[in-house]
Amino acid sequence: MTASFSRRFLQQYAAAPLEVKRAFDKQVALLLQNRLHPSLRVKKYGGTANLWQARVNRDWRFYFTIEDGTYRLHEIVPHPK
Repeated sequence: MTASFSRRFLQQYAAAPLEVKRAFDKQVALLLQNRLHPSLRVKKYGGTANLWQARVNRDWRFYFTIEDGTYRLHEIVPHPK
């Protein structure tokens, strides 16, 4: 699997704190190796058929779809509590 990033994702990533960027870089490497890795806590998001949520850290999440063998990352945002 490979990863691609939406323009929105790249803008949000650029604006994220450095520690979030570092944590995301680690987590996306895990995603590419094994989507079911426990630290990702991957789950389907809402009632959608193809939108997934994964954990960056305790306070941040990223959202992606799976399209033709590619993880398409759409957002990286603080987790609403």
